[in-house]
Amino acid sequence: MNRFFKKVYQYINPSVNPDLAPAFDEWQKHIPTLWLLGKTGAGKSTIIQTLTGNSLVEIGNGFQPCTRTAHHYLYPAENPLVCFLDTRGLGEADYDPAEDIAMCSGKSHALMVVMKAEEPEQSGLLNALKQIKRSGAIKHLLVIHTAVNSIVDIQERQRAIDYNHQRVMDVWGIKPVQWQSKIATMYQPIVVDFIPDDEHFIGLDVLQCALTDALPMLSLLSNQQAHTNREEQNFYQLRQEVLWYAGAAGASDAIPAVGLFSVPAIQGKMLHSLANQYGVSWNKKDYAEFVGMLGSGFLLQYISKLGLNQLVKFIPAYGQTVGSATAAAMSFSSTYAIGRAACMYLYHRSKGEPISKDQIKLAYQQAFTTVKQVADRQQLSKASSKKDCE
Repeated sequence: MNRFFKKVYQYINPSVNPDLAPAFDEWQKHIPTLWLLGKTGAGKSTIIQTLTGNSLVEIGNGFQPCTRTAHHYLYPAENPLVCFLDTRGLGEADYDPAEDIAMCSGKSHALMVVMKAEEPEQSGLLNALKQIKRSGAIKHLLVIHTAVNSIVDIQERQRAIDYNHQRVMDVWGIKPVQWQSKIATMYQPIVVDFIPDDEHFIGLDVLQCALTDALPMLSLLSNQQAHTNREEQNFYQLRQEVLWYAGAAGASDAIPAVGLFSVPAIQGKMLHSLANQYGVSWNKKDYAEFVGMLGSGFLLQYISKLGLNQLVKFIPAYGQTVGSATAAAMSFSSTYAIGRAACMYLYHRSKGEPISKDQIKLAYQQAFTTVKQVADRQQLSKASSKKDCE
């Protein structure tokens, strides 16, 4: 046990930064990707601006070329948690979406078809959509109708939306009853518009719900929670960084024989970074106190679960599917929960305030439970997509 303490302490204060590049590269490959498919001027940049809260987002500012016909925007820029892929070649007669499909392969993804309600000419988009459908690689489809208020007559507006929507559904092989029913939840038109006079985005709630259904991890990006005290406010300033480390831990733990070494190292690197943010440093006494506050059984459970998850991944077939998914979700959740509890511990320590063991333990448990539910939904969504592909 003392050897374990010593080893983890070295992770927290490494004399030389551990080589975590492979783990972070693995996470980069699996960052949830939202592929926006639509004509220039359809409102794709406005949607990204609204979802990220970054009003400066536009082509040429934050977007980087990634294929011959698409650009990607990573958000947040430093520790990205989501990638927006913007296809820009729809106006070209010979547009081939093969490279863009490959960009999304193996990732959690959703295809967001963006159509301006008043534009019936969508042949380029529909042709691209046919090729994407034939590939069988993309399963989650959201159809977003923008600038709806530019059509003043309500009945004419609805006809325009239904006309564009039906053509997309025909290409995707979805029958009218599957999207026109009032109780249907998938494939329904998502109607949005931005009112510049009062800076109001119509349909944002519906869009966000649809996105989190397709990519549950996106629900963790929301920063709209009320903060009851200064400590919580401080944590939410660092939350995206904690999520990034959690994503890297989860992605690396999906690989057999990797997680046993990469997950503790990533968690240690995270704790080291968080301590710097609070202007403090770890020592052996602090670390022992922090682990003790997480509960007497935390350390043993941590070791046993981490080791068991690695063994399960070697079970033929099961290990590469269910085993890897379970390990990834567990490492993602535990890393986030450790980060949340550490932020509370470090905040009070930086202020010279007493630290409540019950508060630290509760913060860990609540964070783990909340994020584990999201991680499990994400794995279920992935499994459903794979089953559809078979």
